[in-house]
Amino acid sequence: MSTFIPSHARTFYIALRALNVSLSIIPDTTSSPTIGLMRLQFWRDAVTKILAGTPPKEPVAILLASAISELSQHTNGRARISKGWLNRLINAREQTLTNDPYPNIAALESYAENTYSTLILAYWKGCWYRCRPAWITAGCIPPAPSQAPSGSTGSIGLNAGGRQGAVMLPLDIMAQAGVKEEEVLRRGANAEGLRDAVFTVATRANDHLITVDQMLSNLKAGEDVGHEFEHEGEEGHEYDCVDLAGGSRESPLEEMNRAFGVFMPAVSTRLWLDRLQQHDFDVFQPELLRSDWKLPWKAYMAYRRKAI
Repeated sequence: MSTFIPSHARTFYIALRALNVSLSIIPDTTSSPTIGLMRLQFWRDAVTKILAGTPPKEPVAILLASAISELSQHTNGRARISKGWLNRLINAREQTLTNDPYPNIAALESYAENTYSTLILAYWKGCWYRCRPAWITAGCIPPAPSQAPSGSTGSIGLNAGGRQGAVMLPLDIMAQAGVKEEEVLRRGANAEGLRDAVFTVATRANDHLITVDQMLSNLKAGEDVGHEFEHEGEEGHEYDCVDLAGGSRESPLEEMNRAFGVFMPAVSTRLWLDRLQQHDFDVFQPELLRSDWKLPWKAYMAYRRKAI
């Protein structure tokens, strides 16, 4: 999806995504939560050094520092990369080091907000504006059911430490559907209530996409986006609509058109949810692990129409 990012900001976008991947694989690449905590602390220290222009000798850290320097040059020093946003990504990953199930669907949504939505906001704040991005808060990257079998055990979600697998569906949804983790790990797609639980979470994910669709439609119509800004008063938020690349003021619609590339991952999320529905919400279907051949065309049309 980096194709849809303006060339001057593409390296920064890729660097942020690389940082997110590095953080996300820590539970799978460490032998204990204690070591995982040490890795996360490394990244907290690295963020401080990166923003100071002295990154540690680690590939992603070097890439991110170089991208920030390049972006700053392009914006004549007006770009502002918030340490708070980057640390928020790290803190969110710390909460999932042990791959414990989410206690409820609100916790899953909070995790998505603190990771993928924060990733978008960090990119937004660094590349273009200091104005209030009210239309790109929670729901930009909706939480979807953990995608697919992981490893030979056919687990849902990430493998954790010495466990054979972990079911990452929210516990309240599992309780409502009568799903038991041991049944899922033993019987896979045939576990009682599993498809009902996946349906519930997938429906919530789709609701987020519908919300964003409505927000974008309202924006195009010149109406209020209909979504309260959720981070007012937090570090890094200023509300004068100044284009960092050019110093001029632009309308919210112009902002959206300029920055629309950051929303493109939602296109693949929607396609995946559609395929999940086609397979009757069976997350063990091998087809769900394959790339959708329609994605390039769907992405192109979404970007052209500025609609996800």
